[in-house]
Amino acid sequence: MTPEELRSLTPGVLGILVRRGADFAAAEDAVQDALIEALRVWPHDPPRDPKGWLVTVAWRRFLDAARSEAARRRREDAADQEPPPGPATPVDDTLQLYFLCAHPSLTPASAVALTLRAVGGLTTRQIAEAYLVPEATMAQRISRAKRTVSGVRFDQPGDVATVLRVLYLVFNEGYTGDVDLAAEAIRLTRQLATTIDHPEVSGLLALMLLHHARRAARTGDDGGLVPLAEQDRTRWDTALIAEGVLILQAALARDRLGEFQAQAAIAALHADAPRAEETDWVQIVEWYDELARLTDSPVVRLNRAVAVGEADGARAGLAALSDLDQTLPRYAAVAAYLHERDGDRKRAARLYAEAAAQAPNLAERDHLTRQAARLHRQL
Repeated sequence: MTPEELRSLTPGVLGILVRRGADFAAAEDAVQDALIEALRVWPHDPPRDPKGWLVTVAWRRFLDAARSEAARRRREDAADQEPPPGPATPVDDTLQLYFLCAHPSLTPASAVALTLRAVGGLTTRQIAEAYLVPEATMAQRISRAKRTVSGVRFDQPGDVATVLRVLYLVFNEGYTGDVDLAAEAIRLTRQLATTIDHPEVSGLLALMLLHHARRAARTGDDGGLVPLAEQDRTRWDTALIAEGVLILQAALARDRLGEFQAQAAIAALHADAPRAEETDWVQIVEWYDELARLTDSPVVRLNRAVAVGEADGARAGLAALSDLDQTLPRYAAVAAYLHERDGDRKRAARLYAEAAAQAPNLAERDHLTRQAARLHRQL
């Protein structure tokens, strides 16, 4: 059957799915998936009933997508619940799905992207921003991942490192983005910690708890973003901080340092300071050096530049920033902060305005806009 003949079956298949109860948009997506599968399978194994084959495969695709969307909505409805302290209940199907989506036939990057989209409930745009790539590039990566695993048996779970990366990105999106998934990521990481004895699992859990402890202080009464240095530290959750520190100390004692433990150590140093002025920035720079060695990440080096600026002065921070790509997300915001501390308010105001235009979410955009307006009033 030629591609043209195959496409001629589309209206009939689409109509059957709609009559079975599928909404048109979801049915159309499912039929497109079925057509892609047909182009892959039929040259080697043509069906006796092409239309019946397409209906069966498309309906399965629709059911899979509907279940994934329902699961995403359930997680969003539960997002306002704080993660309870202490041991977690036995592993549920969600965590198993994370492992199954991290399939050995996929590269780690593709496995993470697919899991974030299919199970984590993030949009392609959110995933692209997390990976610092264009949305179109990420869409192609996810599509390739879907094609790769189409038809394979999910009886070979992926590795722990890939699952940790997914949980980390889901938590970050829940912590900073439009969809609150932080509590769900903590719940799943707690479960993982009860089943796997691995220092990086403990490091990730500690990191999540230490960041989540600051949640209540991150926004003001008007809903605006409150920077770390300006937060009311009496609103931090001391129980979560204590738990995170204990978990981190146990992980570090095993002398198998990983990136999540290093990030948790930085978060612990922030949590240990009664006031922003008492933060041990010298030690934080040292941990960022360790983290840069472990990851070679430009985002890590960007955050390190801020720490250097706090420890050694704004000029030193700007020097550390000068080696980085200026198109890096949040580069303009960091540059604005360091230039303001260095006394160049005019340049800082311009950079805050640029950063606001590039902000990934409304809360951050509003905060940066207010910073630019504040400096303009002072000029």
